[in-house]
Amino acid sequence: MPPPALLVADRTVLVLVDLQPRLLDIVHRPALVRESAARLLRLAGIFGVPVVLTEQYPEGLGPTDREIQAHFDDLTTPKAMVSKLSFGCCGDPGFRAALEQLAAGDAPRDQIVLAGIEAHVCVLQTAFELLRHGHDVHVCWDAVSGRGAEYRDHALRRMEAAGVQLSNHESVAFEWARSKDHSGFKELQQLLRKGQPV
Repeated sequence: MPPPALLVADRTVLVLVDLQPRLLDIVHRPALVRESAARLLRLAGIFGVPVVLTEQYPEGLGPTDREIQAHFDDLTTPKAMVSKLSFGCCGDPGFRAALEQLAAGDAPRDQIVLAGIEAHVCVLQTAFELLRHGHDVHVCWDAVSGRGAEYRDHALRRMEAAGVQLSNHESVAFEWARSKDHSGFKELQQLLRKGQPV
């Protein structure tokens, strides 16, 4: 297993999985997940990181949370929204195509910041699939949950044992900035000062 790597904004894609109210409202600490995911979207905008937002069977489970959708819609960075039926995102051809398009460029984006629900189903399967495809996967524990703390905690431990790096939205932010001299640092500071997630 290669040594852990710090995140680099120019190498990263942010993937947010299935943040739909019919799922989000029944997970452990939904307010923390919602706030942390919203901040990740704002941070992606500050640092120019592309974003993929997925929805699991929206015809049955409904659309993305309104606050999350609003932050996604406000992004000026490259982005894609994918409806899926497979639990793991990589099982959907639309997701794979979106990720390949957003990750292409002079310096391929091989790092994935992953968040969403549920930890033990769609997030875990996506993380394992991304690892198998050679990505460096960083899961934000504060923006991931499941129906009960045990589901979340066991899933996070299983992902970490498989080679996923556990992180949080603040660590992601400071790794993308790397220095207080970064042009986005002041905006980062202002965002993080607006109260702590609950």
